[in-house]
Amino acid sequence: MSDSSPARSAVPVLDVWCELQCPDCHTALDDLRALRARYGDRLELRLRHFPLEKHKHSFAAAQAAEEAVAQGQGWPYAEAVLARVAELDRKGEPFLVEVARELGLDAEEFDTALIDGRHILIVDADQAEGKAIGVTGTPTYVIGGERLDGGKSQEGLRERVERIADRLLAEAGD
Repeated sequence: MSDSSPARSAVPVLDVWCELQCPDCHTALDDLRALRARYGDRLELRLRHFPLEKHKHSFAAAQAAEEAVAQGQGWPYAEAVLARVAELDRKGEPFLVEVARELGLDAEEFDTALIDGRHILIVDADQAEGKAIGVTGTPTYVIGGERLDGGKSQEGLRERVERIADRLLAEAGD
């Protein structure tokens, strides 16, 4: 494979510890969209799973989000589910397949993935890593080694993420 572009420095990573049945993560959607719009591919936003026991469909939703990643539509799927948290509360797993169908994804494959559990290890690994670094609720952001907890308050969080991202980009000589 030939790559004629000059060596690119690694872009900063923003890990977003999220739970797709979480009202606070629903509230954070606007911030996530704004960050994606502002930075584009200069900042890698990674959806990390932290399903909470109090939300009975959150573990299935995390698995479904991973199936969406496998089908190339991770963020659009996560955003679509987060935008309709109340519907997920009411409808459960059939809603996850319904959203996949609405986005033009292979809904049958979503249904199968939820049954065969092919993405459980990824979700479990994310949750274990989150616990290890002190994530206790969602949304929690980790960028440049700093953990920002949006579960308590999202006031000013996007601005703090932007300050850190701008600093990291400046250090990388972007």
